[in-house]
Amino acid sequence: MKKTLISRKFTGFGALATAVAVLVSLLIPSAHAATYSLPGAPTNVTSYLGAKGVVVKWTPSDSVAPSITGYVISAGAGSCPIFVPASNHSTITMPVVAGQPGGTPTVQAVNAYGFSKPAASKSTYTAAQLATVVSGLAKSVQVLQFSDLHGAIEVGSSFGAPLLVSNFEADRKAAATTITVSSGDNIGAAPPISTEFEEMPTIESMNLMKVDASTFGNHEHDRNLAHVQKVIGASDFQWVVSNYPASSMAVLKSGAKQTKSYTIIDRGGIKVGIVGSNTPETIEQVFPGNLDYIDANGKKATIEIDPGVVGINKAIVEAKAAGAEIVIAVIHQGWLENADGVAKGLYNSLASQIKGAAVIYGGHSHQTFSTIIPPTSRTAPVLLGEVRNAGVEYTRSQICINNGKVVGVSLQNVLKAATPTINTGVVSTVTTQDATAAALVKKYKDQLTGKLDVKIGSVSGVFPRGGTPAVERSGENPMGIYIADLLRAKYKTDFALSNGGGIRDTFPAKTYIPADTKLVRTGTGALDVTLGDALTVYPFGNQVATTVVTGANLWAALENGVGGNYPGDGRFPQVSGFKFSFDASKPLGSRIVSVTKNDGTPIAKDSTVYTLTTLDYIIYGGDGYVNVFSPAQAKVFGALLDVFVDALKADMAAGKVTQVPALDGRVKKVG
Repeated sequence: MKKTLISRKFTGFGALATAVAVLVSLLIPSAHAATYSLPGAPTNVTSYLGAKGVVVKWTPSDSVAPSITGYVISAGAGSCPIFVPASNHSTITMPVVAGQPGGTPTVQAVNAYGFSKPAASKSTYTAAQLATVVSGLAKSVQVLQFSDLHGAIEVGSSFGAPLLVSNFEADRKAAATTITVSSGDNIGAAPPISTEFEEMPTIESMNLMKVDASTFGNHEHDRNLAHVQKVIGASDFQWVVSNYPASSMAVLKSGAKQTKSYTIIDRGGIKVGIVGSNTPETIEQVFPGNLDYIDANGKKATIEIDPGVVGINKAIVEAKAAGAEIVIAVIHQGWLENADGVAKGLYNSLASQIKGAAVIYGGHSHQTFSTIIPPTSRTAPVLLGEVRNAGVEYTRSQICINNGKVVGVSLQNVLKAATPTINTGVVSTVTTQDATAAALVKKYKDQLTGKLDVKIGSVSGVFPRGGTPAVERSGENPMGIYIADLLRAKYKTDFALSNGGGIRDTFPAKTYIPADTKLVRTGTGALDVTLGDALTVYPFGNQVATTVVTGANLWAALENGVGGNYPGDGRFPQVSGFKFSFDASKPLGSRIVSVTKNDGTPIAKDSTVYTLTTLDYIIYGGDGYVNVFSPAQAKVFGALLDVFVDALKADMAAGKVTQVPALDGRVKKVG
């Protein structure tokens, strides 16, 4: 997902669908207006075996806004779902494919905001019963998808590699024709178990997961090109990106392994094309130089990223010309919010322009979202799906091809918290960690424990992160307040500003799991924090820097901070020494309403000069902060991580518990 670069200067070391219906939660956030909502579930679902499949009937859901576009009828893993437009009828025959596992038909309503809860038929069918009504021309493809793993390979709040490997294997047993893909940001902004070993533990874990293909996210470029090439060389899966020009693609290789604009996976006799794209925001979200390379003429060049869909659509055409029956797109762009009857985000706008993909998976914004672009007389239904970050969930989708055409798609969100009751149609529980993956994680963990489980302080509670929208990317945040105040006090400047996207976990960190069980990590009292927690929250190695800023440039910087893809953008400013208010409903560039000093004195858009502490990444234009913070007058000091750790240690030495700051209104959203 979004944010920050890495110029690491810290160098410490180196079946049944009834059960499925209970556990599956699509977790679509509530609409902003009371008149808008997700659909309610249909009712009175019945079914029986017909001559050509399973006949399913239901009573339609009540009308809502945005209006219901249709219904998805499915029976879980290995089934052949079908989409029925809302304007048609409430009876349909669901095709049955050869070898389909037993299951219970379910019906879900769908609108632009997402899916209703599934409503299950009263009848359940065994594999033997379904085998009596197999539709000869029907085929089914299952897709397992995740995104923004960010090196979360330990089992905890995340699945971790051991549980992802075992769950993916169980899913494949339920449906042999299964493809596994990632929408990018597999690495970068990761816990120490990945970052301290150049991200190789994550790539090795993905190999064990039997990932077929992944696109790049912005964090794949957190280090230089040589590191990207090392990652490609270590990957058993295919890297695909369709919005880089041929000149940039040419250097994304390692030996015989070459990044492609598309790939085709032949699985179960079905050829599945996979295309991908990265966010063009990568250019401003990585450290200067990370995208640079030497071209064939010996000249310096920079990887280019097309912001549109021309390359994606071209790759889809080429994949189909090469024999792909269906194409899956994995794009590193995200859904942001459901508001005013519309699902909003670059992911959604790009998906509406992509032509010929059966499924378009998103990422980057660390949110859960899914819906279906309804079919037309010329197009098939298109499934959209995105999951949260750090391995807390993945999607399990079914694509039905009947007589050569996609007739239906379905999606289940499989949650880490639900693993004890996951039902794939073959095994009812998947709680055992894969031994090989567990050994891999342990091998790297053992090398870190003695160095990272060192207690550096105690905090009065959990510093929060995430949410919908993410708190650190949409308003003032306790960790943002703590760091900004700390930097301003230490370097004695008028103001301080950091980026919300630089905060990568709660504190104590959810994705850092100390081996020392004596550490207090939960409860209402003081919580112990370790060096591993600090590295997980701030993994980028950014350096602290002081500079100067005019009043006019401060306003410009804040406009950038509340622009971009608000409320999901990592550039959102966490500040100290001043207050500001903004109106996100206004056009970009005119959202800042007021800027004042803490005592209420207005800060004018003029040439008055103030001193400011921030990060080297921001001073040099990261996150879009271009030409506002006077790089020529900057002084770069030590690592942000060191300042953070030293402050916690000082409190501990003084017998103090570091307090979680209360929100104080320094940032206000109005309008």
